[in-house]
Amino acid sequence: MDRRRTGGRRPHRVRVQPRWSPDGVLHWVSDRSGWWNLYSAPGGPLAPVEGEFTRPDWVFGQSTYAFLPDGRLVAAWSQRGLSRLSLVDRGGGGLTAIDTPYTAVTAVRPYGDAVVAVVASARHSPAVVVVDAAAGGVGQVVRRSRAVDFDPGYLSEPQPIEFPTGGGRTAHALHYPPANPDCAGPVGERPPLLVLSHGGPTSATSSALNPGVQYWTSRGFAVIDVDYGGSTGYGRAYRERLKGQWGVVDVDDCVSAAVWLAARGEADGARVAIRGGSAGGYTTLCALTFTDRFAAGSSYYGVADLESLATGTHKFESRYLDGLVGPYPETRERYRQRSPIHFAERLSSPVILFQGTDDKVVPPAQAETMAAALRRNGVPFAHVTFEGEQHGFRRAETVKRAAEAELWFYGQVLGFEPADHIEPVEIENR
Repeated sequence: MDRRRTGGRRPHRVRVQPRWSPDGVLHWVSDRSGWWNLYSAPGGPLAPVEGEFTRPDWVFGQSTYAFLPDGRLVAAWSQRGLSRLSLVDRGGGGLTAIDTPYTAVTAVRPYGDAVVAVVASARHSPAVVVVDAAAGGVGQVVRRSRAVDFDPGYLSEPQPIEFPTGGGRTAHALHYPPANPDCAGPVGERPPLLVLSHGGPTSATSSALNPGVQYWTSRGFAVIDVDYGGSTGYGRAYRERLKGQWGVVDVDDCVSAAVWLAARGEADGARVAIRGGSAGGYTTLCALTFTDRFAAGSSYYGVADLESLATGTHKFESRYLDGLVGPYPETRERYRQRSPIHFAERLSSPVILFQGTDDKVVPPAQAETMAAALRRNGVPFAHVTFEGEQHGFRRAETVKRAAEAELWFYGQVLGFEPADHIEPVEIENR
């Protein structure tokens, strides 16, 4: 590599998942072209496509490709929010699709004379399957994640969409229309819209069957799951949009998604809520605080104070915010300006806060401080805590109660009565 072309500095490239083929050739995934593609020694791309062959490696144990004993290579790769399986020609001849009904594929690993993968789609819960590359499809299902099947009539299938956003750019999302064969909305009315902001924040949405999403679409909501700038799956330039811009780009893209979908007549622009957990909770709180686009919101163990997160989070993420916001403490004022906790007086839309008492990533003090500020400023809110829960709720009864409480809260705010029998939550400043 000639450093003279980069002013003496190596170009910023990420190389991950190095593996040896059965015949001793080194392979890896690199974003040298701007997309995470597969390479092999001495360095040429095997299948140059505008798609991604890996995900962020802060998730341990990534494996998106594997070799068959005869040396053939099977890989999972994504494009526009959907994944697929392909045979990769190691001679540089491109990709041959493996026919499957799945749109979310991970954990591709060798398995005897074949490979296995974890697969899913909007109609299929995650399952471990054997990939029969010789037959060009998927063979045996080794294990399913759920023993029950869902009535397909109640399942909304996501549509990948692109929409205009700030700076003349384009952003991405998965759109789920309402789906319930037993009910229909009032004639002439458009459905309320729920905007989802994923965690990470540099992860991505998934098209895998998510009962948490289907819960909302089966109850009359349209859902738009936003892959805001910074999300993985759309190339390096897209990932780098969030550098130093967390709390800005992600919020802009969530607002733009809501505006775009309402303008198309797919949702009621006056009944738009936003929700998210962890980093997505931060985006939610920022959107509610620094914009007036949303009628309500819900934050699950969301970040309200960036400075507290930078100084108090666990070791693994101890310097994560340096790239997302700026080096700390040098840019301390930027941390303050992007922290909803310091501007709670601007937040005028009702919000419900969910928090586990044993959360070590985003400590309960952040939700408690936010609740205190909302209480002082007269904003309608609910603060629901769950004893013993951590960062990401684990217990079935917690997940169920949180979903129902959120639905009931939206009913109070947006003016509808849920068909479900739900125990109310206390709304302060009502």
